[in-house]
Order: sequence, then C-alpha cells, then structure tokens
Amino acid sequence: MSTARLVRAIGVVLAFIVLLAGTILVFAAFDRHSHSASDTLRPFIITMAPVWALSLAAAWVLLRKPASPDEA
Repeated sequence: MSTARLVRAIGVVLAFIVLLAGTILVFAAFDRHSHSASDTLRPFIITMAPVWALSLAAAWVLLRKPASPDEA
C-alpha cells in the first residue's frame, strides 16, 4: 500500500469516527424534544441517511484502486 493511499485510509477512518459522533449528537437533538419514537426516528433517518450514503460513496471513491490505462 502506498503512503498516499495509507494517508487517505487514515483520513477516511477519522472522518467516519467524526461522522459517528455527529450522528449520535443529531439523534440526541431530535430525541430531546420528541414525544414518541416516530417523532425521533423519521426525521433522524431522513436527515442522516443521505449524509451516510454520501460519506460511503466518497470513501469508496477515495479508497478504490486507480483504473489501469488498459481499461479506459
């Protein structure tokens, strides 16, 4: 594994740790003023699902092997 790829992998891991902490804080914010499970879960999922999907797509792009010139 090259040094640049290792640095990217470490960056992605750190970003996901921060994202996990943010996810917990967002859940706590929604849960603070809710009166039922649906008052918490529906807005939480609507908010965080796109964030996680975009984060996973970005991690895939950053960590995939570069395409060889033969495949282009």
